[in-house]
Amino acid sequence: MGLVLAVTVAALVWVPRLWERLNDEPAASSRCTVAVAERSDTKTAEQANNTALIVAGSMRWGLPARAGTIGVATAIQESSLRNIDYGDRDSLGLFQQRPSQGWGTENEIMDPHYATDRFYEALIKVAAWTEMEITDAAQEVQRSGFPLAYADHEEEGRLWASALTGNGGTITCDLDQPIEPTTTRAFAGRLAADFGEDAYVVEVVGTDGDDTVLRVTGADALANSAVQRWAVAVAAHEQVTSAVSATAQWVRDGSAPPPAPESAVTVTLRTRAD
Repeated sequence: MGLVLAVTVAALVWVPRLWERLNDEPAASSRCTVAVAERSDTKTAEQANNTALIVAGSMRWGLPARAGTIGVATAIQESSLRNIDYGDRDSLGLFQQRPSQGWGTENEIMDPHYATDRFYEALIKVAAWTEMEITDAAQEVQRSGFPLAYADHEEEGRLWASALTGNGGTITCDLDQPIEPTTTRAFAGRLAADFGEDAYVVEVVGTDGDDTVLRVTGADALANSAVQRWAVAVAAHEQVTSAVSATAQWVRDGSAPPPAPESAVTVTLRTRAD
């Protein structure tokens, strides 16, 4: 009798829970896709976040989109666009830079902004890098044992660099709703770290439920297109719930997008008080 009662109680507890799980909406894939014309590429949200940082770094240095292509292709080959704390011998980070080869300390190299700066600093010292094949320019910087491998990722690099510099294409991400809120200060800090202190003006223009609505304004239409794509690519890490410009729109839950000013980008964040 006790066994029958125990089984009955267990059924009363677990069957409704199982039914709830079966009827829940499927979890989001946590993946982001760039599309330019007929071509597309998909990365994890972590990879998209690091890609956005690398390409924004090329803009911070005032370099053409080709630099972003080289940077992304290199990081795909070296680390699969992950900021890893291990590698061949003493290699570390997004670009697998080695402290023993003068790239910096372990802590410095594990800072993605530092690592990106050192990569571009080395790239612009390469004579005629803008005319070289992508794989050759990357090899001049990296001195890899597999010098032709960077060519395998050239198209991926071009797609992401094109969209993230505002030169065409769109980026979308399939994400669950944010769990941890952020602050406008944290978002503005990440924006400045990626693009530079004076690249964008960030203004709070309102609220929408749990979200804070921001107006992000760049120097021109190209800069605004770039930051809209960037905001989508970093959405999982920076708790962005929508990013809307005159040329593209993305809303995390698929609802109607908020209006976008003609010469700015509307970004909404899941926030807590600063």
